[in-house]
Amino acid sequence: MLFGDKILEYKDELLADLNTLIGFESVDGEKDDECKKALDFILKRAEDFGLETEKVTDKSAHVQLGSGGKLCGVLSHLDVVPAGNNWSVQPYTLTEKDGRLYGRGIADDKGAALINLYCLRALKENGVKGANTLRAIYGTAEESGMSDMDGYFEKMPVPDMAFTPDSDYGICFAEKGILQIEVNTIVNNATLLTQFHSGNAINAVPDMAYAMLDSSSYDEQTLMRLADASDGNFEFNYTIDGLMIISRGRAAHACEPHKGYNAAAALVDLIANAYEAHDIGSICSFIDYAVNKETNGRSLGLKMSDSASGELTVNLSSVHVEGETAKAQFDIRYPVTVKGENVIKQFEKVAKNSNLKVKILHHERPLYVEKESKLITILSEAYESITGEKAEIYSTGGGTYARKLGGNGVAFGPNFKNDDIRMHNADESVDKENYFKHAGICMEAMYRLFTQG
Repeated sequence: MLFGDKILEYKDELLADLNTLIGFESVDGEKDDECKKALDFILKRAEDFGLETEKVTDKSAHVQLGSGGKLCGVLSHLDVVPAGNNWSVQPYTLTEKDGRLYGRGIADDKGAALINLYCLRALKENGVKGANTLRAIYGTAEESGMSDMDGYFEKMPVPDMAFTPDSDYGICFAEKGILQIEVNTIVNNATLLTQFHSGNAINAVPDMAYAMLDSSSYDEQTLMRLADASDGNFEFNYTIDGLMIISRGRAAHACEPHKGYNAAAALVDLIANAYEAHDIGSICSFIDYAVNKETNGRSLGLKMSDSASGELTVNLSSVHVEGETAKAQFDIRYPVTVKGENVIKQFEKVAKNSNLKVKILHHERPLYVEKESKLITILSEAYESITGEKAEIYSTGGGTYARKLGGNGVAFGPNFKNDDIRMHNADESVDKENYFKHAGICMEAMYRLFTQG
């Protein structure tokens, strides 16, 4: 019997605790009290299990087993993106339906975070003697830029070996660079467009957008004709202030924008085809000619790829136009062999053509770990022992805590690529059997990290 199978003895307790953890609406920056409750819940359960805990900052903590040897870590986050729209179940309640577990955070990353804790419990309760120190490290600001881990590692050492179950299986040895950029105008210069709002999270494809057009100027027939010819989903409402156009799309993670349908980009495309640039203003005009509905950066002059990590992607994350405010935000994932400064320079060059101001909100440089490292060997063997299959070594456009580990860590699980988990989308869910398969893999990996000198 593999040690990884030990985790299955805790299935019922784990699901009960998962229901509690999913219940916290832990959106960093919006529901900070809920983030605190989620972190405190993990620490309380760890203490119930007789494990050593330490709250390092307001947004980070760890649970530890053993001492001496190498410091090994498993990193996960308890914050989530906003629930958004179009759920068929309650987003903050764990729901089991048709063999799947539903709830915001079940796949990203609360489901895995709780398994990490239960793996430590299993090691302790089975009397395993470790050669190393094993820490489950928790944060509550991963979705908003990972400032939680910046604060944590200011006070704590970086593990010698670590993984974060916050991606897909097999093992992610390379993560693209992440650039989050805002463009704005000094003064809103749209003459016909009075409002445009879309986007709640910079790392997600917006699933809804709406615009208001001045009541005296809109061309109803042209708009209707263009909407019928478009692949978008539009609704027209007539109000005292003018015409409201609602655009509905499909959410997705910003690292895979092609898997969603960008409601904001579709709405900009509609109104840009019906009106002149001065009617819709510099922000929407810029979006129209520099991005439109593309996700590959071609019109920005940023279409590029490499063999290690694939293509650059661009996501229009949000647009807000009202009163004197006119701004948009973009999430760009660039290949590991590309210099981020060159991407910034090219973006600024194109934005300058529309007299827009550019602000870099966040920049995470790429991650790259050698495929032959001891860490990847340990994780590969753990995966194969549970699944009977070789672990794929791959790259991603996603951003995980692995970036904070100085080349000592990778992303490993928890999700399987054939499982439609709908990350950052409505009805986020995981196959229940896959969830416990990950639990076994994670248990085996943590056991090997803990015991191998």
